[in-house]
Amino acid sequence: MYGVVTRNEDELMWPEFDYGFYEVKDVTGRTTNPVASGTNMISCFGDNKAAEADPSLVPVNDANELATRDRSYFDWDYICPSRDQYQEQLIETIDDVASVNPDVRLDDIGFPRREYCLCDVCQEKFAESSYDDWFKWRSSIITDFVETAVEHIPGRVYLTLYPDPYPGHLYKRTGINVDAITPYVDEFVVPLYDLSYSTTYWLEIIASGFQTRVDNPVSIELYAVNIETDNLIHATEVAQEYAKCVFFAYDAETARDTIEAISHEDDTAE
Repeated sequence: MYGVVTRNEDELMWPEFDYGFYEVKDVTGRTTNPVASGTNMISCFGDNKAAEADPSLVPVNDANELATRDRSYFDWDYICPSRDQYQEQLIETIDDVASVNPDVRLDDIGFPRREYCLCDVCQEKFAESSYDDWFKWRSSIITDFVETAVEHIPGRVYLTLYPDPYPGHLYKRTGINVDAITPYVDEFVVPLYDLSYSTTYWLEIIASGFQTRVDNPVSIELYAVNIETDNLIHATEVAQEYAKCVFFAYDAETARDTIEAISHEDDTAE
């Protein structure tokens, strides 16, 4: 099966796509109205706009460095997941989205890296908690948020995972305890982005790793912008061996060309 990740509502209805994710809130903080024709997708703790409006919301490490795109290893600004008021705003967004389409995809869940966040709010909440292990406390913040969010999603729950299936890495890096959140999630989506897909051995390694690591269905999301069709075809053929569905992000025309080429190959083979 094939799907699309898009900001253009009309592309959700293209017949080549079995599923479609529509970005209602992305990492820039841009928001738009939810749609009924696709699964609406919400960037939770990635939000440039909110970080610029209130830098005190941004996670910090022990060197007091902010988790923003000014750092060489971040592509967007993060919001500290422990902030109750921001979480409440996210729940309101989920309510608005779920009233239009009951299925929702939660994106950008978790802390930015293992060394974040050491803000005053996090340290105070940890001190007041029943936990004596910092990483267990961080994980409880994420698990509790997912549990609360899912209570507001009447349909199918999709959740994006950072593309690292190695045991313990997601837990230490993002605070996501896969085993703890699995009961709340219907399907995980793993973005495996590349700017060319000129080689795909790494894609197979990561995709197969998630197939082994996760009990729930896993779909793979490929980047489609400015990718040569032949390379994207090969990446798709590798990904679909391990994924329930292959999603193509942000270039529906290239995705359509790729799907049509694969279908033609299948027809020829028959």
